[in-house]
Amino acid sequence: MAVDYTVIVVYLAGMLAMGWWGMRRAKSKSDFLVAGRRLGPAMYSGTMAAIVLGGASTIGGVGLGYKYGLSGAWMVFAIGLGLLALSVFFSARIARLKVYTVSEMLDLRYGGRAGVISGVVMWAYTLMLAVTSTIAYATIFDVLFDMNRTLAIIIGGSIVVAYSTLGGMWSITLTDMVQFVVKTIGVLLLLLPIAVVKAGGFSAMKAKLPTEYFDPLGIGGETIFTYVLIYTFGMLIGQDIWQRVFTARSDTTAKWGGTVAGTYCLVYALAGAVIGTAAKVLYPTLPSADSAFATIVKDELPVGVRGLVLAAALAAVMSTSSGALIACATVANNDIWSRLRGVSSRNGDDHDEVRGNRLFILVMGVAVICTAIALNDVVEALTVAYNLLVGGLLVPILGGLLWKRGTVHGALAAVIVGGLAVIGLMATFGILANEPVYYGLLSSLAAYVIVSLATPATDAAVLAAWRERLAGRTPEPLAEPVPAPQ
Repeated sequence: MAVDYTVIVVYLAGMLAMGWWGMRRAKSKSDFLVAGRRLGPAMYSGTMAAIVLGGASTIGGVGLGYKYGLSGAWMVFAIGLGLLALSVFFSARIARLKVYTVSEMLDLRYGGRAGVISGVVMWAYTLMLAVTSTIAYATIFDVLFDMNRTLAIIIGGSIVVAYSTLGGMWSITLTDMVQFVVKTIGVLLLLLPIAVVKAGGFSAMKAKLPTEYFDPLGIGGETIFTYVLIYTFGMLIGQDIWQRVFTARSDTTAKWGGTVAGTYCLVYALAGAVIGTAAKVLYPTLPSADSAFATIVKDELPVGVRGLVLAAALAAVMSTSSGALIACATVANNDIWSRLRGVSSRNGDDHDEVRGNRLFILVMGVAVICTAIALNDVVEALTVAYNLLVGGLLVPILGGLLWKRGTVHGALAAVIVGGLAVIGLMATFGILANEPVYYGLLSSLAAYVIVSLATPATDAAVLAAWRERLAGRTPEPLAEPVPAPQ
């Protein structure tokens, strides 16, 4: 294992080095939070794919393949579909807004202060997303070093907090690009073909497994519908995803770069399901489906390759964790703390803005690590996060983009009614039930339409300013004209 350990240690040291390098580039708030809004197509596509394909998509995707066969690809497939929909239909308009958070978009669209309430919901989502990613370090470090769970979470989480705090989005972008390359090589180019060969090829896999393992709909129609509802729509409105859209240097980059990333996700989804199916042939009686990834890596891969593939799993977890962490800190500072103090998120000099956001990343990072240590069930935490996000924020966000009659009162009603309905239904039916997100979303939609129609329409001047921002004719305050790297 010495060679594998060396690969992992070099990888982790490289992440910290990039954090230090990113710190030297983060001179303004725009640099720190959205990489100066100047990513070209290659970096944008790689980093967008990296953030959406985390530990759940890698370890969990293989686990679903182990349990259900090829139809286990549907969870990650739904993520890819959401990213494609976001890129094709919405990302160009989102990029032209030149904001930092989803809540700022809501304030611009509705002309009212919906930011604090929507910010609290978005903060809860990004916090839980960061926590679930951080918990995953325990699984990977246990395979690598037989390490205590708490120590694994502290080490993995501290590395992510360190490079995120140092350089903000620039550091995260650089590390995500490396992580994208490592994942592509480790999972798609190495683990996938090796797993299929070790299982005897597709003909042997079909001979040894039930036919439903090769049924594209074998996981069940209701499960597929729920995946699409939660993950596809979740991709459209999450702060962690929008914050990456804000890094694009142009709306064209956001649209086509995101389309490439979404297509990559579809390929990654199928690869995970195939690897899991191969693992079922090799290890038909594993105690847990989620252990399929670690087992096939540990037992079937040669020295060195094993270390690279485990680094790929670590990369998947780190990319999602760092993206969720900076999103959580951005929302906490810009949408909650600044608004409660009555301070505009656009006021203050660049140095103070960078220092303040850096402090919030550090504080939120410590909170994420402590919560991850205390929490055990990753699936429940992630389900709570996405139920709150979709049930509380999907309707007012998409309504603001698609329906000009929506009002600030309707948006607030949708957030409050949808959020409370989701929480109440989770308490009634259970956290993992489908009903909370189904009925929470419907109640949010009903509240939005009814209250919007019952209240005065949004002021014409607000809508005119909103259209100007959507068209990209209003420059970002204090924007810095700098060259755009490829």
